[in-house]
Amino acid sequence: MLSDSEGISRWLSLTNATLGPAPGGKYRHWDTFRHKPPLEGVPADAQWMVVKIARRGLYRDLPLKDARGLAFKYALPNVALEMLHLVDRKGGGNLKVNEQVTNPATRDTYLFKSMVEEAITSSQLEGASTTRKIAKAMIQEGRPPRTRRERMILNNYDAMGQVLRMKDEPLTPALVLSLQRILTEGTLDEPDAAGRFRRADEDIVIEDETGNRLHTPPPADQLEGRMSAMCDFANAIGGGEFMPPAVRAILLHLWLACDHPFVDGNGRTARALFYWSMAHQGYWLCEYLSISRLLKKARGQYARSYLYTETDENDATYFLLYQLRVLLRAIDELYEFLARKAAEMRAAEEMVRRATRIRGEFNHRQLAIIQHAAKNPEARYTLRSHRRSHGVSYQTARTDLLKLVSEHLLEQVKLGRAFAFVPSRDLHARPEARSKTIF
Repeated sequence: MLSDSEGISRWLSLTNATLGPAPGGKYRHWDTFRHKPPLEGVPADAQWMVVKIARRGLYRDLPLKDARGLAFKYALPNVALEMLHLVDRKGGGNLKVNEQVTNPATRDTYLFKSMVEEAITSSQLEGASTTRKIAKAMIQEGRPPRTRRERMILNNYDAMGQVLRMKDEPLTPALVLSLQRILTEGTLDEPDAAGRFRRADEDIVIEDETGNRLHTPPPADQLEGRMSAMCDFANAIGGGEFMPPAVRAILLHLWLACDHPFVDGNGRTARALFYWSMAHQGYWLCEYLSISRLLKKARGQYARSYLYTETDENDATYFLLYQLRVLLRAIDELYEFLARKAAEMRAAEEMVRRATRIRGEFNHRQLAIIQHAAKNPEARYTLRSHRRSHGVSYQTARTDLLKLVSEHLLEQVKLGRAFAFVPSRDLHARPEARSKTIF
C-alpha cells in the first residue's frame, strides 16, 4: 500500500504527464480552464495546480515590471515553439514571394497597400470610423484630412513610413517620442501632449465599459527611466539568455502598452514599435503585413490577452501566443493575396496578349489598372493617386494613363481644375462584343 506522500507523488507525475503547461496544446487561463478541465474525475483546482507548477518551471523573467514592482515573465511551451518555427520559416518569404515583393518594379505597389491597410485598421482600433474607401482615396490622392478621424489615419500612414525609415537604427526614447508625435499630431484635445510623456496630473486608468479598473500604469515620474529600459530591451542590450526575435518584438508591443507613457496614441505607438522590431531584426516580409486588421476583427481576444497576463502572475505568455497566432494569420493571408494578384496579373497579360487591336506591351502598373477597371466600372484614377499607389514620378504616371487612353481602355475626363481617368465604355461592353471590338 502506498503512503500518502507516495500517492501524491505518483498522482502528480501522472497528471503532469497528461496536463503539462499547455494541455491539449492550449495555454488556457483559469477563467476558461475551470469550466472544462482536461481530466474527468479530478478537481479543476487540483489540475490547475499541476499546470501552474509546469508553467513555473518554464518561466523566464523580463526586465519589465508592473506598477507594484513585480516582474513580468513568459514561457515557451511547445505550442509557442511550433509557431515561432513557422514565423521563422514563413517570415523571410519564399522564392515566389521574393520575386513579387522585392522586384523594384512591383514592391512599392504592395508596400503601399500594406501601409494603407495598417494605417486604416490601426486607427479604427482606436475609434477612427471613416470608411476604408474614403480613407484610401484620401491617402492615394494626397487630399488633406477633413476630420480628426481622417487625420488619425493619415498620421498612422505617415508613422508607418517613419518606421521603415528608422528600421536600421537602434531604438531610442527620442525616436519613440517622435513616433507618438507623428501619430497624434492634430488629433488631441490638448495639442501639447503630442511628443511628450504624460504628466503626474494626467491620471491614466484603463477601465472596461462598466468602469471596472483593468490596468493601472506606473506613475509619471518613472516613465523616463522605464522608456530607457524598454529601448535597451528592444536593442537587446544587457546580455542575458537568447530571446527569439519575434518574441522580443511582441513583448516590446506589450511593454509600451503596459507602461502607457502617453496621454493618447499608446496602442498605435505599441503596434508601430512591433513593426520596427520585426523589420529591425530581419523579418523584412512583415513590412507587407497588416496585423491591426486581424486585431480589429477580434478586439475581445486582443483585450483579453492583456487582461489574462495581468491577472495571472504577469504571465505574458497569453499575450505572446495570441500575437503569434495573429502574425501567422497575417503572413498566410499575405501569401494568399500575392498568389491571387499573380493570377490576376497573368489573366490581364493573357487578355492583352490575345488582343488584335491593341499593339505594344503594357507594364505591370497598366495591367493592374486594366484588371481593376474591368471589375470596377465606377473607378476613378488620377495622376496623383497613380503616383502614390506605385511610387512613380509625375511623368511616368502621365505616360501610363495616357497610353491606356490612347488604346481606348480609359477615358480622360475633367474633374474640377484637374483631369481624371475612368474606365472606357468599350471596356465594359458585353463580353462577346468586347472580344470582337477590343480584344
